[in-house]
Amino acid sequence: MSVSEVNLIVPPSPYDKEEPLLELKGISKQFGSNQVLDNVDLTVMPGEAVALIGPSGTGKSTILRIVAGLLAPDSGDIFVTGQQRQGLIEDAKDPINIGMVFQQAALFDSLTVQENVGFSLYQNSSLPDAEIRELTKEALAMVGLPNICDRYPAELSGGMRKRVSFARAVIANPQENTPKPTLLLYDEPTAGLDPIASTVIEDLIRNIHSNRGCSTYLIVTHQDSTIRRTADRVVMLHKGSIQWMGPVSEIDTTPNPYVRQFFNAATDGPIRVAN
Repeated sequence: MSVSEVNLIVPPSPYDKEEPLLELKGISKQFGSNQVLDNVDLTVMPGEAVALIGPSGTGKSTILRIVAGLLAPDSGDIFVTGQQRQGLIEDAKDPINIGMVFQQAALFDSLTVQENVGFSLYQNSSLPDAEIRELTKEALAMVGLPNICDRYPAELSGGMRKRVSFARAVIANPQENTPKPTLLLYDEPTAGLDPIASTVIEDLIRNIHSNRGCSTYLIVTHQDSTIRRTADRVVMLHKGSIQWMGPVSEIDTTPNPYVRQFFNAATDGPIRVAN
């Protein structure tokens, strides 16, 4: 079997009769002479947990920023619940809430935990301070961090900062009364954490996915345990293109050479290692 014959394996989707939550069609992005994404097509159905994997610099985080509306593609179309997005997130509101958990937590050092978690409500709602404080307490309790509202990020461990960023991503505005599906985007949520802290974060992601109404997410990760414990479907990227996609259950059996090399940590294969 040639590389081209196994280059892309797309399993039947259990969501074929539903409307996609997210569709990327022909997405390309170039920075200078570096073609980061090259005509990428990706569909995410309601309730899916999708891991974006591949070597560093192959466009995974760029996809997240494009989906979040923080970065515009050079070409291609983005559809959210069937509606085509025009411009960036500040140009027009998406029909669903999209939250993002950044790789380094991206907390404001000069703000307390409570002010970090409630930041979007302070900026974008007319809620009184007392109500925002109660909502932030609820969000922090959800991620297992009660009673830390008045601490500052510098007083927290790396794992705690990650969980604070989760609370910020999922906090809800009660003034928005229309129920909306939610898409969460995780950029390397377990990067730099020890195995025990990683397990805590992985369990939290699954808990949010299963029990907290944030039923759909995309997660960028290099960590084997995070891929296996948090994702249902895997999308493998290399040089800006999708080389394979399939369920987590097939990552140990697929003959795809990119997947085999990635999970075996081999230096020989189609993924060339930079010297």
